[in-house]
Amino acid sequence: MAQDATIVSGMAGRYALALYELAEEEGLTDKVAADLAKFAALIAESADLQRFVKSPLHSAEEQLNALDSILNRAGVSGVSANFLKLVAQKRRLFAVAEMLDNFHKLLDYYKGRIRAEVTVAEPLKDRHVEALKAALAELTGGKSVEITTKIDPEIIGGLIVKLGSRMVDASLRTKLNSLRARMKEVG
Repeated sequence: MAQDATIVSGMAGRYALALYELAEEEGLTDKVAADLAKFAALIAESADLQRFVKSPLHSAEEQLNALDSILNRAGVSGVSANFLKLVAQKRRLFAVAEMLDNFHKLLDYYKGRIRAEVTVAEPLKDRHVEALKAALAELTGGKSVEITTKIDPEIIGGLIVKLGSRMVDASLRTKLNSLRARMKEVG
């Protein structure tokens, strides 16, 4: 796993790498990923939990007790729960979102998967999602592509695709703005 240093870095990357290696050793990478996704969803849904995770005002013991209760209710256990509790004990809960993101980057890398974020004006039909996956897979040399779709009616039509560090904006809004700018230059 010498390549890992280029995938993740920093303190959050080291924690994520340690978790990934443990999960892989135990054959639990998919279960850990699912548990971490549950925990990330809880954080995303609750402003109170977001503040709690980032706040340096709570002691490690307070964070650990609260986290234990949250994890039990969410059904997060085993390696995932132990990891999150360790993070709380080490007073690193403020960086947990970055750790979870880094874990998923490692998982994607080792599974040969790339994530794409697609913004559209209205929901895509299943056949369009599959066609887009196939086109993106071809672009990436046959890698598996996971698509997350965001709906933004303000783009009017077309789509915006973010694939890794690349972005293609083929939205109608952008095309109209470009046309408007060219017309101003001429007129």
